[in-house]
Amino acid sequence: MDEAFKELEKRFDPVSGGFAVSPKFPTPHNFLFLLRYYKRRDETKALEMVEKSLTKMKLGGIYDQIGYGFHRYSTDEKWLVPHFEKMLYDQALLAEAYIEAFQATRNDFYMNAAKEILEYVIRDMTSPEGGFYSAEDADSEGEEGKFYLWKLDEIKNIFGSEAELISRIFNTRETGNWFDPARGGYNGTNILHLRKDFSSLAIELEMPEELLIKKFTSARERFYQHRKKRIHPFKDDKILTDWNGLMISAFAKASRSFDDPSYLKAAEKAAGFILSKLFDSHGKLLHRFRNGESAIDANIDDYAFFTAALINLYEGSFNKNYLQTAINLTKELLEHFWDNEKGGFYFTPDIGEKQILRTKEVYDGAVPSGNSVALLNLMKLGRITANPDFEEKASLLAKAFFKIVKNSPSAFTRFLTSLDFILGESFEIIISGRKESADTILMIREIEKHFIPNKVIILNDKNGADISEIIPFLKNYTQIDNAATVYVCKNYVCNLPVSNPDTLKKMLN
Repeated sequence: MDEAFKELEKRFDPVSGGFAVSPKFPTPHNFLFLLRYYKRRDETKALEMVEKSLTKMKLGGIYDQIGYGFHRYSTDEKWLVPHFEKMLYDQALLAEAYIEAFQATRNDFYMNAAKEILEYVIRDMTSPEGGFYSAEDADSEGEEGKFYLWKLDEIKNIFGSEAELISRIFNTRETGNWFDPARGGYNGTNILHLRKDFSSLAIELEMPEELLIKKFTSARERFYQHRKKRIHPFKDDKILTDWNGLMISAFAKASRSFDDPSYLKAAEKAAGFILSKLFDSHGKLLHRFRNGESAIDANIDDYAFFTAALINLYEGSFNKNYLQTAINLTKELLEHFWDNEKGGFYFTPDIGEKQILRTKEVYDGAVPSGNSVALLNLMKLGRITANPDFEEKASLLAKAFFKIVKNSPSAFTRFLTSLDFILGESFEIIISGRKESADTILMIREIEKHFIPNKVIILNDKNGADISEIIPFLKNYTQIDNAATVYVCKNYVCNLPVSNPDTLKKMLN
């Protein structure tokens, strides 16, 4: 972990954030790892790297300032000129990074960024049945980015006397504000972006920040309404189990972190779609749905990402069915994907279509590897159910890839976030109370105010469905004076139970 941090620090761009010159990919796994490293080592440089990167990316052209959501990557080092394609997995992983940055800093900038990403996904990337579409193309009318680019004359026609102010806010120019390598110069089109946050920009423009935000919000809506009239890029309407799993996790985490049940509703609807449409007649998970047809045997990413989503849904809803399904899928994964000789999961199962060569992936690229995510799933399920078999498999999985990860640790940052949980400290937070009662809700809200990434949350719901067959030890955790009671434990060794939110706050601090 120390070596991974040193490698990221060496590659870090202190001016614009990110970890390369160009092209620059968002690589959200790096931010999730750095936030944990900051917490583990109290290394403020790690947090600074996250904040610089997430801020610059959100202000830049890689972010769609008008319709929200992130484009795939930036072709330059300043996050200005994107490849305009939008991928579902980027929205999911970046939303998660902004959610955790908010948890770690309580800075509303990160919360608002995550909410905008989720708004884009709900509005533009969600099927009527609740599943999430895969991508939006970069091209429209045969030109990359045409849907997203603006000429100054258009801005003048839309905004009239305010055009100069709007141009200063969004940094547009008559000649265009980006160099087009295909034409060898500036082509008169502009990528809307911000160079500074609102407080700094308000000083530059000599206006109150509240007025600037009002002007920006109004201008964004007017841009959006005009852009709706354009020919929209093609939408890839495949619904993929693995990418949906990532997106469900982001919505579930947002519902808890922002105390917004609408996000949980979106997550549950998408999960319901997967559960109803992407299992075959024998109960086996499938990979792809499109035009009413489900097909292709699931791979490790499908199993791992959807299992992680179900665990997050359990912690957001305390519906035992999500937890039971996560356990069932993990058992299937161990039965059909596990390498009994060397450890680790193969990408494909030992049933179905025969493979000439079964590979095992652990590199965390544009999306995390299935092994990296499965590692954390095993640990969490082991802690939630007190099943040592899951944790033992997690240990074997970590050892299976240890030498590979050690050679270049910064290429495996999602794996390292899972390893961080294994190394601890990690916590079991057990709540004994009625799920819908006000005192239980207050306790949950207090827990979610704290950045404790290495935890599982378990509810012993006094009025809920019996969960003892899944979590037998829960019967030992009772209420104090019939009030919601919280036990904060490490390896099931617990602090004294608390039933007061202020006392819980001090304990978590």
